[in-house]
Amino acid sequence: RSGEMAKLTQFIDNEVFQAYATYATIVLVKMMLMSPITAYFRMTRKAFANPEDTASFGKGDSAKKYLRTDPDVERVRRGHLNDLENIVPFLGIGLLYALSGPDLYTALLHFRIFVGARITHSFAYLIPLPQPSRGLSWAIGYAVTMSMAYKVLKTALYL
Repeated sequence: RSGEMAKLTQFIDNEVFQAYATYATIVLVKMMLMSPITAYFRMTRKAFANPEDTASFGKGDSAKKYLRTDPDVERVRRGHLNDLENIVPFLGIGLLYALSGPDLYTALLHFRIFVGARITHSFAYLIPLPQPSRGLSWAIGYAVTMSMAYKVLKTALYL
């Protein structure tokens, strides 16, 4: 049993895994920050999705006017949804990639480019920046994840 624990410790001490853990944490925290940003936009725009959220603004018809959609709130929500659609695959594929034995430089390049692309994508959504900034940042992050997936498949299946 101590041999199994030694293998796990070796994996955790691996520089590529440490890099993965670092950059995965960064994008997860970035994604988590989208929730309070959404709440901020809801509060400042007084646009709520649930009737109970409007209770502090009165009862009945006076509160119902706050039960609405707002373009700024929806924009933040779309950015958050896009994070979920792209960061979750990165987490799984990135872990498999870290297990596939890439060299540290190449792994860092993949992880850093992905994180930079996702941060840029969020700014492009929130500010908003003119296109193609948002589309390009999305495509770069997506390409990085696909590159890691290819490496995993090539290593595991000898493609």
